[in-house]
Amino acid sequence: MRDLFAAKNLMNWLLAFVPVAAVLEFTHASPVAIFITSAIAIIPLAGWMGRATEHLAERLGEGIGGLLNATFGNAAELIIALMAMSKGLHGVVKASITGSIIGNILLVLGLSSLCGGLKFKTQKFNQTAASIGSTMLALSGIALLLPAVFHFVAGQNGKSHEQDLSFEIAVVLFIVYIFSLFFSLKTHTHLYVGEPNADEEQALGTHGWSKGKSMIVLFIATAFVAVMSEFLVGAVEEASHTLGLTEVFVGVILVAIIGNAAEHSTAVLMALKNKMNLSLNIAVGSSLQVALFVAPVLVFASYAFGKPMDLIFTPMEVVAVGVSVAVTALISQDGESNWMEGVLLIAVYAILGLTFYQLPA
Repeated sequence: MRDLFAAKNLMNWLLAFVPVAAVLEFTHASPVAIFITSAIAIIPLAGWMGRATEHLAERLGEGIGGLLNATFGNAAELIIALMAMSKGLHGVVKASITGSIIGNILLVLGLSSLCGGLKFKTQKFNQTAASIGSTMLALSGIALLLPAVFHFVAGQNGKSHEQDLSFEIAVVLFIVYIFSLFFSLKTHTHLYVGEPNADEEQALGTHGWSKGKSMIVLFIATAFVAVMSEFLVGAVEEASHTLGLTEVFVGVILVAIIGNAAEHSTAVLMALKNKMNLSLNIAVGSSLQVALFVAPVLVFASYAFGKPMDLIFTPMEVVAVGVSVAVTALISQDGESNWMEGVLLIAVYAILGLTFYQLPA
């Protein structure tokens, strides 16, 4: 319980960076300072968005509540990506998609397995749900791989078809997302939810708020996330250049961690309470939302901005997703986890991070 309150208090203290980032932006301070402060400010705001969404879901009932959670689970990443897209930073947007997928299934799941495994020798989770999640993650890997393969195989002759192919794949992914919601919220709910207890409700923040309070907090937090995201995206080019970082590294590592920080803490807290099934659902479920919902929505939204975005990722991004999906499938196939498996997942994430860092601009 003390771990829970300590994590929430730390998150709330980080809200002090919201006015700091605003002052730096309006005084035209260093882009690096604006980037860092706005990035830190988004972390607690994303946490409040998630908390308000969970409270609202509790009030609206299981069906609508589950849909709300699934739709708004990655709202912070979506807002950041939309702001980046409005600036024409398609490289950062696609990198953030890659980063969110690998970050959740390697870093979040790795930290959860490590922290939970140090407290409990072996932690169990639903093997069937994990297998289905791994299969859908494989689909996301295929969706990232084939447009890139088409790009290199077809060459200039296929240039005119690349955008159409990306849009069509986005439609397929979105349809799969709709079916996955029906599967997890209607026909096979038992694989994903159990009987909630007081510890889970407190850790997830789903106890005690009215519908009105939940909507007000969600609206305010979303508005501030949008403002902070605009500050962050506005400074990302100059900041990355000053820090000697590529836009791909910023998108894959930094932006992904910023947008997912709140989910990271919740997954780890649940693992510490021996609720590894819920930790796995948070990690894998968040990656699937990015691949099946966020990515297609960004492709569709790019047409509204007048700058259609394709799904042609760099070879390194494709390899990173493929490796992450394969490692996660291997570790989750036995329905058990331990601290050593957490170390292995984090090690793979560190190796990928170092590789992206060393990529030439």
